[in-house]
Amino acid sequence: MSTAAPLNYHDNSQNYYGEVLNGTADLKTSACCMADAPPMWLRESIKRLPEEILTKFYGCGSPLPLALDGCTVVDLGCGTGRDIYTAAQFVGPRGKLIGVDLTASQLEVANRYRGELSQSFDLPDDAIRFVQGPLEDLGALGIEEGSVDIVISNCVLNLCPDKRIVLDQIARVLKPGGELYFSDVFASRRLPDSLRNDPTFHGECLGGAWYWEDFRRLLAGLQMPDYRVMSQAPLDVEDESMRVRSEGIQFESATIRAFKLPSLEDRCEDYGQLVTYKGSVPQSPRVFELDPAHRFEVGKPERVCGNSAAMIEETRFAKHFDVQGYRDQHFGLFDCKDAKPVLPSSCC
Repeated sequence: MSTAAPLNYHDNSQNYYGEVLNGTADLKTSACCMADAPPMWLRESIKRLPEEILTKFYGCGSPLPLALDGCTVVDLGCGTGRDIYTAAQFVGPRGKLIGVDLTASQLEVANRYRGELSQSFDLPDDAIRFVQGPLEDLGALGIEEGSVDIVISNCVLNLCPDKRIVLDQIARVLKPGGELYFSDVFASRRLPDSLRNDPTFHGECLGGAWYWEDFRRLLAGLQMPDYRVMSQAPLDVEDESMRVRSEGIQFESATIRAFKLPSLEDRCEDYGQLVTYKGSVPQSPRVFELDPAHRFEVGKPERVCGNSAAMIEETRFAKHFDVQGYRDQHFGLFDCKDAKPVLPSSCC
């Protein structure tokens, strides 16, 4: 029986990211570092950011989707604002960006550059704001129900003590057809209390890692039965004592896309639908990737399951596609035998 005392995740997060770490060089694992290179369309935008913002960045992925123009984007656990300021270069004058973080010292850095970068990116003065507080009550932080197009997060949701509450808050603030697009740490099994309550394991984004099946069940309970794995990579536990204590557990970073769509089903169903990409997303004029198994070349009709059609037709992506067919005739399960997902989810 475990005797480990429960860890206060909020206090530990503020201490670890506000006091223990001065930069990425202080990390003991690769969990809070970039697991994969940002896509080409983001790289130059990241280079435009101040060095201080980049030095204290502790993300594990690139959770910024395409087609951000005019969107309201919320970054949960924004830290020094790297992903907010990257997204700011694509939302346009009608876009809004809200960064939420628990750690005052991180937000101090983010706010230091708000006026300068807003002007540099031709945004109104009120386009970007940062708020301090926990992620468990976004309404108390001024984020209204059904007001957000996209929620992003970069290696932060694992730090939350109750992930179910946070996911429920995300579903509450998203508009119908809104998207959760986040990078985080996942584990091959549920962690024992001795690791979940260890301050270093938690601070290094391992102690609160999602177990894949628990994640799937939580999303299904929020009427998000289908999600897509955009990328994944194994994580190295470089500290020897941490590696020994976690032996047998595989950790990996992954970037996930999920939509708030009541029409989604828990299996790939065939309704005879076709989608054709128009090539109208500026950062991706030739190929649009819904996920690694669904890459649409401009002008080429592709058969898709009902869920994939909904993720296009009932979201901000609709104007970039022609969709043929409806759900008025059903042809059974969709044949996904040729699809090769990065990791298994409920759909190809």
